[in-house]
Amino acid sequence: MYAVTYELIHKDKFTGARAGILHTPHGDFFTPIFMPVGTQATVKTLSPEEISELGAEVILSNTYHLFLRPGAELIQKAGGLHKFMHWSKGILTDSGGFQVFSLGELRKISEDGVTFRSHIDGAKKFLSPEVSVETQIKLGSDIMMAFDECIPYPAEYDYAKKSTERTHRWAERSLHAAKVSESQGIFGICQGGMYEDLRAESAKVIGSMDFDGCAIGGLSVGEDKETMYKMLEVSTKYLPENKARYLMGVGTPDHLIEGVLRGVDMFDCVFATRVARNGMAMVSPKTSSRGRLVMKNAEFTEDFSPLENNCDCYTCRNNFTRAYIRHLVRADEIFGLRLLTLHNLRYLQKFMADMRESILADKFNEFRKEFFSEWR
Repeated sequence: MYAVTYELIHKDKFTGARAGILHTPHGDFFTPIFMPVGTQATVKTLSPEEISELGAEVILSNTYHLFLRPGAELIQKAGGLHKFMHWSKGILTDSGGFQVFSLGELRKISEDGVTFRSHIDGAKKFLSPEVSVETQIKLGSDIMMAFDECIPYPAEYDYAKKSTERTHRWAERSLHAAKVSESQGIFGICQGGMYEDLRAESAKVIGSMDFDGCAIGGLSVGEDKETMYKMLEVSTKYLPENKARYLMGVGTPDHLIEGVLRGVDMFDCVFATRVARNGMAMVSPKTSSRGRLVMKNAEFTEDFSPLENNCDCYTCRNNFTRAYIRHLVRADEIFGLRLLTLHNLRYLQKFMADMRESILADKFNEFRKEFFSEWR
């Protein structure tokens, strides 16, 4: 029995794009789905109620950061992440692998795991498949992730091959460690760098294991779009149809569309919230062919229109004008960042809902063509 399952509802008959339902211990959620990132048990500047009102149903939290602070034991004492952060819907925790491998000189990889120095206080720490999964069990997430090695870009073939093979061994250890928790699901992660044969082999290996779902990692790490899409195609080709497919760390609208086109069901990314905190609004290509409004720009000084017409987010619905938001951003007022964060996350939730409807109506190709006819 799996704690997390995927139900395929419909495939667009022209493209193969998928619409389904993700069944988890904390609810059933329509896919394709975009998951806002709440790195440290919070989506920056927003309350759980606001996130829910935006239409978000699954939040991603970060094992590495919560492992360091406040510690998984404390969160377990609080009743797990759901109670700790007052969130009643789905939670996915990543394994911490990406953050650890991003530390560069501050970490050392061995077959056992990774020894690293905390970015907070320099203290020596250790993460392995077993430690990562045990931490996630204490956190109580609905979906745990296997511990993997994220291959940097670019990487030599021999390194990518050895790293991918180690990820497969770590996947087996992660899966074994997860068996003690019957109330949580765990996804395996495919790697392979930018090499088609390694990507295909990794998808086959991870797809054959007894995971609740399969993730594709190590993409959008600096490679060009064409390479990313090719590696994604190779990966999804060999993943099982009856399990959810999760493309990690991808969340711009063009990538979301191209990911769904290639059979992906789940996405997460810090992009929407990060650019909001830097004063940028995400908008449809019809509003701006670049898909964005940089609110610090002088062109908005006397612009008393909403960020986007026909947007139903709190910011646009209450007609907080571009001029006002520009003033808040330039004055470093937190409310301005909140307004942009609310808008950006609602934009992506509505975007995913519209994409799902187009799949159910066998009109995904039209949806995609209309988007890219304006996108620059």
